[in-house]
Amino acid sequence: PAVVTDFQVGLLLHLQESNTVRTPEVVCTVSREPFGSIDTEIATHKLRLVSFISGRPLEEVPMDAALARAFGRQLALLGQAMRGFSHAGENPVLLWDLQRVVELRDLQSHIDDAQARKSVQRAIDDFEKRVVEQMIALPTQVIHGDANPENVLLDPVTRSFTGFIDFSDAIRAPRVFDVAIAAAYLRSAGADPLAFIGPFVGAYNAVTPLQDDEIALILDLVRARLATTITLLYWRLSARDENDPYRQKTLRMEAGAADYLAVLENLGRSSFTEQIKGQL
Repeated sequence: PAVVTDFQVGLLLHLQESNTVRTPEVVCTVSREPFGSIDTEIATHKLRLVSFISGRPLEEVPMDAALARAFGRQLALLGQAMRGFSHAGENPVLLWDLQRVVELRDLQSHIDDAQARKSVQRAIDDFEKRVVEQMIALPTQVIHGDANPENVLLDPVTRSFTGFIDFSDAIRAPRVFDVAIAAAYLRSAGADPLAFIGPFVGAYNAVTPLQDDEIALILDLVRARLATTITLLYWRLSARDENDPYRQKTLRMEAGAADYLAVLENLGRSSFTEQIKGQL
Protein backbone atom coordinates (compact mmCIF):
# COMPACT_ATOMS: atom_id res chain seq x y z
CA PRO A 1 0.00 0.00 0.00
CA ALA A 2 1.15 3.53 -0.79
CA VAL A 3 0.80 4.59 2.86
CA VAL A 4 3.28 1.88 3.90
CA THR A 5 5.81 2.99 1.28
CA ASP A 6 5.35 6.56 2.50
CA PHE A 7 5.94 5.36 6.06
CA GLN A 8 9.19 3.58 5.22
CA VAL A 9 10.58 6.53 3.27
CA GLY A 10 9.43 8.95 5.95
CA LEU A 11 11.23 6.88 8.57
CA LEU A 12 14.47 6.93 6.58
CA LEU A 13 14.20 10.70 6.17
CA HIS A 14 13.63 11.03 9.92
CA LEU A 15 16.71 8.91 10.66
CA GLN A 16 18.70 10.92 8.14
CA GLU A 17 17.91 14.08 10.10
CA SER A 18 18.75 12.54 13.46
CA ASN A 19 22.23 11.54 12.20
CA THR A 20 22.66 9.13 15.14
CA VAL A 21 23.14 5.79 13.41
CA ARG A 22 23.91 5.40 9.72
CA THR A 23 21.03 4.17 7.56
CA PRO A 24 20.33 4.36 3.82
CA GLU A 25 19.67 7.93 2.71
CA VAL A 26 16.72 8.76 0.49
CA VAL A 27 17.87 10.11 -2.87
CA CYS A 28 15.36 12.74 -3.99
CA THR A 29 14.32 13.48 -7.57
CA VAL A 30 15.60 16.55 -9.41
CA SER A 31 12.40 18.28 -8.28
CA ARG A 32 13.27 17.45 -4.65
CA GLU A 33 10.57 14.81 -4.20
CA PRO A 34 11.33 11.65 -2.18
CA PHE A 35 9.65 9.53 -4.86
CA GLY A 36 9.75 9.17 -8.59
CA SER A 37 7.24 7.18 -10.61
CA ILE A 38 7.12 4.63 -13.39
CA ASP A 39 4.06 4.48 -15.62
CA THR A 40 3.00 1.24 -17.29
CA GLU A 41 -0.11 0.35 -19.24
CA ILE A 42 -1.71 -1.03 -16.12
CA ALA A 43 -0.58 1.22 -13.27
CA THR A 44 1.71 3.93 -11.97
CA HIS A 45 4.39 2.62 -9.61
CA LYS A 46 6.26 4.60 -7.01
CA LEU A 47 10.02 4.59 -7.45
CA ARG A 48 12.34 5.14 -4.52
CA LEU A 49 16.11 5.28 -4.51
CA VAL A 50 18.36 4.98 -1.46
CA SER A 51 22.09 5.28 -0.98
CA PHE A 52 24.49 2.37 -0.65
CA ILE A 53 26.16 1.62 2.69
CA SER A 54 29.47 -0.21 2.58
CA GLY A 55 30.32 -2.98 4.99
CA ARG A 56 29.98 -6.71 5.51
CA PRO A 57 26.86 -8.25 7.02
CA LEU A 58 27.26 -9.10 10.68
CA GLU A 59 26.47 -12.74 9.87
CA GLU A 60 29.82 -13.02 8.03
CA VAL A 61 31.91 -11.92 11.03
CA PRO A 62 32.64 -14.30 13.94
CA MET A 63 30.55 -13.31 16.94
CA ASP A 64 32.00 -12.76 20.40
CA ALA A 65 30.88 -11.01 23.58
CA ALA A 66 32.52 -7.69 22.68
CA LEU A 67 30.84 -7.61 19.28
CA ALA A 68 27.51 -8.55 20.86
CA ARG A 69 27.86 -5.62 23.28
CA ALA A 70 28.65 -3.23 20.42
CA PHE A 71 25.59 -4.53 18.55
CA GLY A 72 23.36 -3.95 21.58
CA ARG A 73 24.56 -0.37 21.91
CA GLN A 74 24.01 0.34 18.21
CA LEU A 75 20.48 -1.10 18.24
CA ALA A 76 19.63 1.01 21.29
CA LEU A 77 20.90 4.15 19.52
CA LEU A 78 18.83 3.27 16.46
CA GLY A 79 15.78 2.82 18.68
CA GLN A 80 16.33 6.19 20.30
CA ALA A 81 16.59 7.83 16.89
CA MET A 82 13.26 6.28 15.82
CA ARG A 83 11.48 7.02 19.10
CA GLY A 84 9.79 10.28 18.10
CA PHE A 85 8.58 9.15 14.68
CA SER A 86 4.96 8.37 13.88
CA HIS A 87 3.08 7.91 10.60
CA ALA A 88 -0.29 6.73 9.32
CA GLY A 89 1.37 3.71 7.71
CA GLU A 90 3.18 2.46 10.81
CA ASN A 91 0.95 -0.60 11.28
CA PRO A 92 1.44 -2.66 8.10
CA VAL A 93 0.23 -6.25 7.88
CA LEU A 94 3.42 -8.33 8.01
CA LEU A 95 3.97 -12.07 8.21
CA TRP A 96 6.98 -11.44 10.46
CA ASP A 97 5.15 -9.10 12.86
CA LEU A 98 5.77 -10.65 16.28
CA GLN A 99 2.53 -9.13 17.53
CA ARG A 100 0.68 -11.55 15.23
CA VAL A 101 2.63 -14.72 15.98
CA VAL A 102 -0.49 -16.48 17.31
CA GLU A 103 -1.94 -16.29 13.79
CA LEU A 104 0.81 -18.64 12.55
CA ARG A 105 -0.86 -21.64 14.15
CA ASP A 106 -2.61 -22.48 10.88
CA LEU A 107 0.78 -22.92 9.18
CA GLN A 108 2.30 -25.30 11.71
CA SER A 109 1.02 -28.36 9.86
CA HIS A 110 3.79 -27.68 7.32
CA ILE A 111 6.52 -28.32 9.92
CA ASP A 112 7.42 -31.93 9.14
CA ASP A 113 9.90 -32.21 12.03
CA ALA A 114 7.72 -33.42 14.93
CA GLN A 115 10.03 -32.18 17.68
CA ALA A 116 10.42 -28.75 16.10
CA ARG A 117 6.64 -28.52 15.64
CA LYS A 118 6.03 -29.23 19.34
CA SER A 119 8.61 -26.62 20.38
CA VAL A 120 6.99 -24.07 18.08
CA GLN A 121 3.55 -24.84 19.48
CA ARG A 122 4.77 -24.42 23.06
CA ALA A 123 6.49 -21.12 22.20
CA ILE A 124 3.32 -19.73 20.64
CA ASP A 125 1.19 -20.98 23.53
CA ASP A 126 3.49 -19.25 26.03
CA PHE A 127 3.41 -16.06 23.96
CA GLU A 128 -0.38 -16.09 24.05
CA LYS A 129 -0.50 -16.75 27.80
CA ARG A 130 2.31 -14.45 28.94
CA VAL A 131 2.77 -11.71 26.35
CA VAL A 132 -0.51 -10.88 24.63
CA GLU A 133 -2.24 -9.35 27.65
CA GLN A 134 0.87 -7.41 28.66
CA MET A 135 1.66 -5.91 25.24
CA ILE A 136 -0.63 -2.93 25.74
CA ALA A 137 1.30 -1.87 28.86
CA LEU A 138 4.78 -2.09 27.31
CA PRO A 139 6.63 1.00 26.01
CA THR A 140 5.83 1.21 22.30
CA GLN A 141 7.44 2.98 19.37
CA VAL A 142 8.40 2.43 15.73
CA ILE A 143 11.03 -0.33 15.62
CA HIS A 144 13.28 -1.74 12.88
CA GLY A 145 11.53 -5.09 13.19
CA ASP A 146 14.24 -7.22 11.56
CA ALA A 147 17.68 -6.43 12.97
CA ASN A 148 19.00 -9.81 11.98
CA PRO A 149 22.72 -10.19 11.09
CA GLU A 150 21.99 -9.81 7.35
CA ASN A 151 20.67 -6.29 7.93
CA VAL A 152 23.47 -5.04 10.18
CA LEU A 153 26.72 -3.92 8.53
CA LEU A 154 30.20 -3.44 9.92
CA ASP A 155 33.78 -2.86 8.86
CA PRO A 156 35.41 -6.32 8.92
CA VAL A 157 38.82 -4.86 9.82
CA THR A 158 37.92 -2.49 12.66
CA ARG A 159 34.73 -4.42 13.56
CA SER A 160 32.98 -1.06 13.93
CA PHE A 161 29.36 -0.80 12.81
CA THR A 162 28.70 1.01 9.56
CA GLY A 163 24.90 0.96 9.51
CA PHE A 164 21.50 -0.72 9.44
CA ILE A 165 19.67 -1.59 6.22
CA ASP A 166 16.31 -3.02 5.12
CA PHE A 167 13.50 -1.21 6.93
CA SER A 168 10.76 -3.16 5.13
CA ASP A 169 9.61 -4.74 8.41
CA ALA A 170 9.53 -1.47 10.37
CA ILE A 171 6.38 -1.23 12.46
CA ARG A 172 4.99 0.29 15.65
CA ALA A 173 5.39 -2.32 18.36
CA PRO A 174 6.72 -2.74 21.90
CA ARG A 175 10.35 -1.58 21.83
CA VAL A 176 11.59 -4.76 23.54
CA PHE A 177 10.49 -6.67 20.43
CA ASP A 178 13.49 -5.21 18.58
CA VAL A 179 15.78 -6.49 21.33
CA ALA A 180 14.28 -9.99 21.21
CA ILE A 181 14.25 -10.22 17.41
CA ALA A 182 17.97 -9.41 17.23
CA ALA A 183 18.74 -11.68 20.19
CA ALA A 184 17.10 -14.64 18.44
CA TYR A 185 20.03 -14.63 15.99
CA LEU A 186 22.77 -14.41 18.65
CA ARG A 187 22.89 -18.17 19.11
CA SER A 188 25.81 -19.59 21.01
CA ALA A 189 26.76 -23.19 20.33
CA GLY A 190 29.05 -23.31 23.36
CA ALA A 191 28.42 -24.34 26.94
CA ASP A 192 26.75 -21.01 27.70
CA PRO A 193 23.72 -20.54 25.40
CA LEU A 194 23.47 -16.88 26.48
CA ALA A 195 27.13 -16.05 25.86
CA PHE A 196 26.13 -13.43 23.28
CA ILE A 197 22.55 -12.56 24.27
CA GLY A 198 23.60 -11.54 27.79
CA PRO A 199 26.21 -8.95 26.74
CA PHE A 200 23.92 -7.76 23.93
CA VAL A 201 20.97 -7.07 26.24
CA GLY A 202 23.27 -5.58 28.87
CA ALA A 203 24.72 -3.08 26.39
CA TYR A 204 21.27 -2.18 25.04
CA ASN A 205 20.05 -1.61 28.60
CA ALA A 206 23.02 0.67 29.36
CA VAL A 207 21.80 3.03 26.62
CA THR A 208 18.04 2.48 26.90
CA PRO A 209 17.12 1.05 30.32
CA LEU A 210 14.54 -1.73 30.06
CA GLN A 211 11.66 -2.06 32.51
CA ASP A 212 11.30 -5.17 34.67
CA ASP A 213 8.22 -6.28 32.74
CA GLU A 214 10.14 -6.03 29.47
CA ILE A 215 13.06 -8.07 30.81
CA ALA A 216 10.67 -10.71 32.13
CA LEU A 217 9.28 -11.28 28.62
CA ILE A 218 12.52 -11.46 26.61
CA LEU A 219 12.70 -15.26 26.67
CA ASP A 220 9.12 -15.63 25.44
CA LEU A 221 9.76 -13.09 22.70
CA VAL A 222 12.99 -14.72 21.54
CA ARG A 223 11.23 -18.09 21.42
CA ALA A 224 8.35 -16.50 19.49
CA ARG A 225 10.76 -15.12 16.89
CA LEU A 226 12.44 -18.50 16.53
CA ALA A 227 9.00 -20.08 16.19
CA THR A 228 8.17 -17.59 13.43
CA THR A 229 11.42 -18.37 11.59
CA ILE A 230 10.80 -22.12 11.75
CA THR A 231 7.11 -21.92 10.77
CA LEU A 232 7.63 -19.65 7.78
CA LEU A 233 10.65 -21.68 6.66
CA TYR A 234 8.71 -24.93 6.50
CA TRP A 235 5.65 -23.25 5.02
CA ARG A 236 7.69 -21.82 2.16
CA LEU A 237 9.47 -25.13 1.57
CA SER A 238 6.27 -27.19 1.64
CA ALA A 239 5.80 -26.55 -2.07
CA ARG A 240 9.12 -28.30 -2.81
CA ASP A 241 9.91 -32.02 -3.03
CA GLU A 242 11.64 -33.61 -0.05
CA ASN A 243 14.81 -34.16 -2.08
CA ASP A 244 14.80 -30.70 -3.64
CA PRO A 245 18.38 -29.29 -3.34
CA TYR A 246 17.15 -25.82 -2.33
CA ARG A 247 14.96 -27.31 0.40
CA GLN A 248 17.84 -29.37 1.79
CA LYS A 249 20.24 -26.42 1.69
CA THR A 250 17.78 -24.09 3.42
CA LEU A 251 16.97 -26.61 6.11
CA ARG A 252 20.68 -26.98 6.86
CA MET A 253 21.14 -23.22 7.07
CA GLU A 254 18.19 -22.71 9.42
CA ALA A 255 18.62 -25.86 11.49
CA GLY A 256 20.11 -23.71 14.21
CA ALA A 257 16.77 -22.00 14.87
CA ALA A 258 15.05 -25.25 15.90
CA ASP A 259 18.07 -26.41 17.89
CA TYR A 260 18.35 -23.10 19.73
CA LEU A 261 14.63 -23.02 20.47
CA ALA A 262 15.00 -26.40 22.19
CA VAL A 263 18.06 -25.17 24.13
CA LEU A 264 16.20 -22.12 25.45
CA GLU A 265 13.21 -24.22 26.38
CA ASN A 266 15.43 -26.52 28.43
CA LEU A 267 17.21 -23.56 30.03
CA GLY A 268 13.96 -22.32 31.52
CA ARG A 269 12.52 -18.90 32.20
CA SER A 270 13.97 -18.29 35.68
CA SER A 271 17.51 -19.26 34.67
CA PHE A 272 17.32 -17.19 31.47
CA THR A 273 16.03 -14.09 33.27
CA GLU A 274 18.54 -14.46 36.11
CA GLN A 275 21.44 -14.62 33.69
CA ILE A 276 20.17 -11.63 31.72
CA LYS A 277 19.74 -9.56 34.88
CA GLY A 278 23.30 -10.46 35.82
CA GLN A 279 24.47 -8.52 32.72
CA LEU A 280 22.49 -5.35 33.50
